[in-house]
Amino acid sequence: MAKTFKFEVITPERVIYTDSVLGIIADGTEGSLGILADHAPLITGLKRGYLTVNEVNNKALRFILDGGFLEVLNNTAVVLTERCVTESEVERARANNENIESYAWVP
Repeated sequence: MAKTFKFEVITPERVIYTDSVLGIIADGTEGSLGILADHAPLITGLKRGYLTVNEVNNKALRFILDGGFLEVLNNTAVVLTERCVTESEVERARANNENIESYAWVP
């Protein structure tokens, strides 16, 4: 079984996601980056865009972030961002024509 690490996405209002994951892919300010277990310590800025989380069940979960920061330390990765939604949340809202204004920032 592949190694996992703890991962969290946090906004000022709440913790959006917390779980053990296989890996993540994020849009950093200096380019795209992937994080796996035992990654070297890192702090980097994140651009507005997608964050893909590869969960332990081998499913991919996609979030849309409004920029932020990623810290990796001691097999734990934390994303701090002002706003974050799941891709499926946005698709559902757009399909049902609900709360579209609240997703105006989403690419």
